[in-house]
Amino acid sequence: MTDLKAIDHYLQQTQPKHLEQLKSLLRIPSVSADPAYRDSVSAAAKSVLDTLAAAGLKTELIPTDGPPLVYAESPPVAGKPVALVYGHYDVQPPDPLDLWTTPPFEPTERDGNLYARGATDDKGQVLTHVHSVAAWKEAGQTLPMQVKFLIEGEEEVGSEQFEHYLARPEAADKLAADVIVISDSSQYAKGQPAITYGLRGIAYFEVHFSGPKQDLHSGSFGGAVNNPAIALSKFLAKIIDDQGRIKLPGFYDDVEPLDESERAMWAKLNFSDAAFAKQLGVSGLIGEAGYSTLERRWARPTFDIHGLWSGYQGEGGKTIIPAKASAKISFRLVPNQSPKRVAEQLREYVASNTPEGIRIEVVDLHGGPGVVVNPHSPYIAAAQHAIAAAFGKQAVLIREGGSIPIVANMVEKLGADVLLLGWGLDDDGAHSPNEKFCIQDYFHGIRASGHLWHELSQVQA
Repeated sequence: MTDLKAIDHYLQQTQPKHLEQLKSLLRIPSVSADPAYRDSVSAAAKSVLDTLAAAGLKTELIPTDGPPLVYAESPPVAGKPVALVYGHYDVQPPDPLDLWTTPPFEPTERDGNLYARGATDDKGQVLTHVHSVAAWKEAGQTLPMQVKFLIEGEEEVGSEQFEHYLARPEAADKLAADVIVISDSSQYAKGQPAITYGLRGIAYFEVHFSGPKQDLHSGSFGGAVNNPAIALSKFLAKIIDDQGRIKLPGFYDDVEPLDESERAMWAKLNFSDAAFAKQLGVSGLIGEAGYSTLERRWARPTFDIHGLWSGYQGEGGKTIIPAKASAKISFRLVPNQSPKRVAEQLREYVASNTPEGIRIEVVDLHGGPGVVVNPHSPYIAAAQHAIAAAFGKQAVLIREGGSIPIVANMVEKLGADVLLLGWGLDDDGAHSPNEKFCIQDYFHGIRASGHLWHELSQVQA
């Protein structure tokens, strides 16, 4: 008979060890977007592999044309479901460095939090599941179901190599599972755990505007040629109107209306626009007319500009008309919208909105569709029990505005259900300076994961 108390006791006694293991992984600057960090990305893969092996799992490093995939599995258990834990060991760039209170790759404890790049996204959350599987063995218990791990190193840049691997014939057998467990999101609020049943998708681009063959003196040529920086600014501003509606042709054709039962469920959540604005340090909120803030964040498509560059950036003045101007932009998508279709719509928009004297190049960087799973699945019911045992409170059901582009592909290829169990908080600063993870929530996540394997094993495979 399973003794969950023995597992809980073991986890309580080993909290310092688990915190040190997280700190060790966080010290590795595994930035996938920058080739300068290639060796560090490989080192992070090796570290995760070693931790999985120490947990008593059969491990394998799957080579790709980029960062390797880390695979591990426990022994099969006849008649029981199989869970596949997905996560990533790569992290976002730490820039801007001057906004960090402490260095991004020197994990530092402050006010009950652990600060470092990757703390919550996603190294800390991945390790909760690794440690929980190890706890079953160390506490003298037999894991009641097979648990597999696939941890990749390119999630922050689009999961290209994992997507290629999923297309291989052998991937379906190796990764076969009844449910995919992902912890790469957040709780609804501090002290209020959540189960996420929907993610938005994304279509991410660079847009390059070219004008004259070289930078020009603005006094001699101003008023005679189109300034690419001005042209780009006008172009981007026209993509979205004052009502928050995106103006790409046909953009909303595939957007399904929000279910009224979902809107009613979210309206009952304790959410304050004023408190949210204060948390973010802004004077007020904006967005698509006719929708609440939660609806805009979780279930409506959006357009954003992530980076702009052009002209002179140094000290003092330099009066030029820049030859080029560029931007990084993305569209968050809702289920049923296709990133490829949005790319076509953007190019169609470019074709009809190219200014005189300007050449426009659109570079498709990466994308992935959104996904919504059945909020009433038996796996979600099982997760509710595990979360209540660890956090002492029932989880609410939410959607998440962020994207994990590979999830929809995994669901399609593997035919598995999905459990999105986030242990972080929405103010953890993922992708931002001073990223953090609440240390107590890290421990709660490990305990919830330990209970999860028992609860999922009771679901009919």
